[in-house]
Amino acid sequence: MLNPTKIIKKAKTSPRYLWLLNYGLARKIPFNKPHGFRILEIGDNHITTFLPFKKANLNHIKGLHACALATLSEFTTGLTLIQKLNAKKYRIILKNLNLNYHYQGKSGATATFEANDEWIDRNVLDPLKYEDSVTVVCPVDSYDTNNNHLCTGMVEWQIKEWKKVKTKV
Repeated sequence: MLNPTKIIKKAKTSPRYLWLLNYGLARKIPFNKPHGFRILEIGDNHITTFLPFKKANLNHIKGLHACALATLSEFTTGLTLIQKLNAKKYRIILKNLNLNYHYQGKSGATATFEANDEWIDRNVLDPLKYEDSVTVVCPVDSYDTNNNHLCTGMVEWQIKEWKKVKTKV
């Protein structure tokens, strides 16, 4: 199995690996494929993603659909957490998703989420020393290509070590 953390690390500096990552994510997460999400930039502490302005992402009044923007927020924060945490050691699962919409999107949208090592230590790794799981809220803002603030998402993730995940009753 491919290690997403290693591919993300290589995609930081390699356009080829960035293309490969985008290609692979579109196929490994089939629900997201019609949206056409693209990772634009990967830094040490952040990921910036893009939601194209196309028919599959539009609502009935030809603006970006609220659910497409919500999924963009989930996608961006989840990838950033996977980049910072070992995906083979930690399971992340969406717990809650709350968005406030500010402006109707009439062009493509970008979202960026940043989590530095100090934030990860304070909010994830240190609490996991004493708890089976932790919940983190990841604030993320989305902007259109004209820099209009489209929405603010509060994406809540539950994180726990895989060895503490119970899948059977």
